[in-house]
Amino acid sequence: MLKEKLKAHKLILASGSPRRQQFFREMELDFEIRLKSVEEVYPKELQEKAISDYLAQLKASAFEGTLAKNEILITSDTVVWHNNQSLAKAKNAEEAFKMLKTLSEDWHEVITSVCFTTTTNQKTVNQTTKVKFKKLTDAEIHYYIKNYSPFDKAGAYGIQEWIGLIGIEKIKGSYPNVVGLPTQLVYDTLVDMT
Repeated sequence: MLKEKLKAHKLILASGSPRRQQFFREMELDFEIRLKSVEEVYPKELQEKAISDYLAQLKASAFEGTLAKNEILITSDTVVWHNNQSLAKAKNAEEAFKMLKTLSEDWHEVITSVCFTTTTNQKTVNQTTKVKFKKLTDAEIHYYIKNYSPFDKAGAYGIQEWIGLIGIEKIKGSYPNVVGLPTQLVYDTLVDMT
């Protein structure tokens, strides 16, 4: 099992996301949380998975020169991609409303990239999941924003929250990926690395 293979290593999760931390606990992985502030800005010409790959690697670069030989740093980024544009985290309720309105009754992609960094190696993997919302009413969108304040989530929604439970019509791909971590891909990558 992976837990046995990881005994010689120390996993460092560089994420303040309670959802990602919970996934690591549920996968029975021992980890330490280390956070560094990074301005999440990327070159405008990047699209889709190139954005999330770049940002996951950028977050890893903040730890350059700080890792011990036995440590594996894990950084990640999630992008919501719709109509050839990235929907980042909403800054306010008005922006969140616009995002959810545009996602209503349409497909979008949720792309999560995960960067694994050691003192000698770096590997970035990503996964894409397609998600379709039903036609959301203005009242449903306003209710969700007021009661769930989804300002810490790409695309202004959490699939595991009320809006996901009542509004997601179809999903093609990994559910945990939409929550923020492609758990099966993370597990398999760690198996390959150790």
